[in-house]
Amino acid sequence: MQENLPLSRREFVVATTVGAIGLLRATEVFAGPAARSDEPLLYVGTYTEAARREGIYLLRMDSRTGALRRVAAMDAGANPSFLAIHPTGRTLYAVNEVTEISGKVTGSVRSFGIDADSGGLTLLNEQMSEGAAPCYVTTDRTGRVALVANYVSGTLALLPVGDNGALTPASQVVQHVGTGKVAARQEHAHAHCIIPHPSNRFMLAADLGVDRVLVYRFDDERRELVHVEASDAVTPPGTGPRHLAFHPTLPLVFVAGELNSTVTALRCDPATAALSAVQSLSTLPAAWTGENFPADVHVARDGRTLYVSNRGHNSVAVFSIAPATGVLALQQVVSTGGDWPRNFSLDPTGRWLLVANQRSGSVVVFERSSESGRLTPTSQRIELPSPVCLRFQAQAGTTT
Repeated sequence: MQENLPLSRREFVVATTVGAIGLLRATEVFAGPAARSDEPLLYVGTYTEAARREGIYLLRMDSRTGALRRVAAMDAGANPSFLAIHPTGRTLYAVNEVTEISGKVTGSVRSFGIDADSGGLTLLNEQMSEGAAPCYVTTDRTGRVALVANYVSGTLALLPVGDNGALTPASQVVQHVGTGKVAARQEHAHAHCIIPHPSNRFMLAADLGVDRVLVYRFDDERRELVHVEASDAVTPPGTGPRHLAFHPTLPLVFVAGELNSTVTALRCDPATAALSAVQSLSTLPAAWTGENFPADVHVARDGRTLYVSNRGHNSVAVFSIAPATGVLALQQVVSTGGDWPRNFSLDPTGRWLLVANQRSGSVVVFERSSESGRLTPTSQRIELPSPVCLRFQAQAGTTT
């Protein structure tokens, strides 16, 4: 977020930290009726303003109509804003995006067992994220390690995963160093995202503060990252790399630039993961000049369409991807029907795209053309407080 907005990320997480959490506080279970094949389960991570205790919501989606209905909610600690599901589908991970716990400058990450029938969650354990304001969590492709980006501290943390899905203390913490052009937002490193390379031999991390996408060699036996600086992508000053998405078949990774409203295509060498810039385009209509901060980026499963959410313009930008070359072309910019769209997700069928509008408190459903990838607004939506992250259980182990 921008410093002159009502609450910056730093201010928001500090405001919601006071008396927020102690380790292993929430132990309750929530559950719903048994799953149906045409009603996939969707988990929603949120910010927990004021005294609200419910932080993770469980929804069902009717794949035939796109309708959403709330099943249950859970106290998952303060600000369980970003979620990931283990590749087995049996464990969910949630960051607690706060800046301090018991006097230590850190947030935390909680692990929850997922009931196979209902999708209900049971707290397994909680570990320190070893950095302030953890804003992103994922796992490597084997599920042996959870990887966390701590925004305020500018660190990455590796937390090994036990046999039951519970987390163990961090095996490594990596500190990013540097500054950027935009003094108010790039005064130091701000790690914002980390994702596994398709081979699982590398990890890519976007750092908003240092205008860089960093490449790490991943040793899954030692649970360790080794920076390969020569393979990094250095983005133009003031880009603010935020989120990343790999193309499913081409050697490309796409970067959402939060500070300059761009999406950039990088070639990612299949053998070394070395990055090189290919193309960069605006995520906004040509005539629009207001403040805007892209948030999330995803590629459709067929590899023909790229989507980016715009906070400020409050829209999703839709780009076609040339099948042979990966060249992008802006096809559509559609309103999200709400304020401040954060994370969004394609449903397991690929027919629907769901957007979390954080400030207006809604999850909105769009119908997606299987041919063009273009989006059509629907009447389907559900009101939830401060939704941030959407994760379908059926897409375990992915960041779709």
